[in-house]
Amino acid sequence: MQTTTVVVGAGHCGLAMSRCLADRSIDHVVLERGEVANSWRTKWWDSLRLLTPNWMTRLPGGYAYGGDDPDGYLAARGVARLIDDYAKDSAAPVRTGTTVTAVHPASEGYVVRTDQNTWHARTVVLASGACAVPVVPAFADQVPAEVISVTPDRYRNPAALPSGGVLVVGASATGAQLAEELQRSGRQVTIAVGEHIRVPRRYRGRDIFWWLDAAGVLDERAEEMDDLVRARHLPSMQLVGADRTVDLNSLQSLGVRVVGKLAGIRDGQAQFSGSLRNVCALADLKLARLLDTIDTYAGGTGERPAPTAVAEAPLGIDLRGGEIRSVVWATGFKANYNSWVDVPVFNPRGRLKHHGGVTPWPGLYVIGLPLLRRRRSTFIDGAAADAADLTALLAAHLDRLASVRAS
Repeated sequence: MQTTTVVVGAGHCGLAMSRCLADRSIDHVVLERGEVANSWRTKWWDSLRLLTPNWMTRLPGGYAYGGDDPDGYLAARGVARLIDDYAKDSAAPVRTGTTVTAVHPASEGYVVRTDQNTWHARTVVLASGACAVPVVPAFADQVPAEVISVTPDRYRNPAALPSGGVLVVGASATGAQLAEELQRSGRQVTIAVGEHIRVPRRYRGRDIFWWLDAAGVLDERAEEMDDLVRARHLPSMQLVGADRTVDLNSLQSLGVRVVGKLAGIRDGQAQFSGSLRNVCALADLKLARLLDTIDTYAGGTGERPAPTAVAEAPLGIDLRGGEIRSVVWATGFKANYNSWVDVPVFNPRGRLKHHGGVTPWPGLYVIGLPLLRRRRSTFIDGAAADAADLTALLAAHLDRLASVRAS
């Protein structure tokens, strides 16, 4: 089967690309292994909501959240409905239930193999997302057999875990949210804290994202960042999709025990780093710098959150002692391109190489990765600008190919 462009993935990024391609009359197909917005339908816990307020849910073609709660936060099912409606509104050429098994270079573009058929295309856009598989440390298999281990994509609600204590590993958005939910369910939660980004839900009377949007923070471009590689691998902001702040102080006020980063597990003993105080001080320092940026934009100074309270924390817990009955690995996710993209565009660590979504192999693009082209890229709201940029670059590539064939 022939087409000009194959887009792999029918989430918000794949559909944003489809809309921009259609606006330029570029023939294409969107291949999706499940349903439209499949991850939002099947992958996440029951209480998950977007970290961004509803007014930031905007996609190409002027499509946006149209409900009566612009300052609220969409639940996962609401996000799935919105993306599904967008696909229908755009008349996107989506083929659901079609799993891409391989992408190979060809003499004039690419061969895209699926479990249904084979496509030949001049260009390919990878839009399968950055959260394909959970990342867990190598020592996770040292958790004693009697302790349940679960990653966030397998967790649904507190009832899914046995009664008793829970160790949540990681204190970014996912870890903070699940630690709060599990503690409120009556379990004693211990959260192991590494590097994290602390922000208040509201500052100076407005949602933190209102300030990040208005002050231009979200529009900082990738090439302007001092250390782009590090920035792309920082944890997500410590936020919850609700009108309240969730941070280490609020968790401790609920009774959550805060310990240092989980450094390893040996003979059933969980070993924690002793650098908790320094890690929290660094997060507070970064928070102060962010709020300084906002205050410079707005004028004056807002009321600052209290510094993170750090109590003496144990350096180890015996996971065989019965205190901890389950471990939740909130240690991040990664993309999974190298299992099916058979193109030499990966570094020695298996990570996809790209410059603003343009890979080293002509005609192969990626969208939907953190800080792809700007800070806004990390969120749904960034898909419109990224898709427009990449579509322009893709169209220019097609024009070059046409010129070569005509010469």
